[in-house]
Amino acid sequence: MSRLSVSAAKMRPLALGLSAAILVSGLSACASKDRPQADLAASQITTIGVNSYLWRATLDSLSFMPLTQTDSNGGVILTDWYVNPQNPSERMKLNISILDQDLRADALRVAASRQVRNGGTWVDAPVKAATTQKLEQIILTKARDLRRGALTTN
Repeated sequence: MSRLSVSAAKMRPLALGLSAAILVSGLSACASKDRPQADLAASQITTIGVNSYLWRATLDSLSFMPLTQTDSNGGVILTDWYVNPQNPSERMKLNISILDQDLRADALRVAASRQVRNGGTWVDAPVKAATTQKLEQIILTKARDLRRGALTTN
C-alpha cells in the first residue's frame, strides 16, 4: 500500500466527522431562526424546576412576610407567622406550591393557616376560602405581567 493511500484512509473518518458536525450545527442554526419570539420567554427556559414567572411573582407578592423555606426545584415556599401591624391579634402563615412548569392557574396552590390571640395564647381559626383565592389571583396576575414584560423586551 502506498504512503498516499494510508493517509487518505486515515483522513476519511475525520472528514466524515467534520461533515456531520457542520451539518448538525447548520440544522440547529436553522431551527433557532425559525423559532417564534414567544418561545424565547417560555417557561421551560429556566434553571429552576418550576415556572419561573410563578416563582418570581410568588416571591414578590410575599416579600412582606418572613420566609422559612424556599425550594425552587420542588416549587415550595413556606412563610413564618406574619402579624399585620394593623391587627396584632391575628396572624397568618402560608404554604405555596407551584406544581408545574407551565403558567396556568392550576399550577399554583396556596394553603393558609390563621390564628387569633385568645387571652395570652394563639388559637387556630378558620381561613376564608376567598382569602387564598384572592392571593392566588394576585400571584397569577403578577406572573402574567412578568411574562408579558419578558415578551415585549425580546
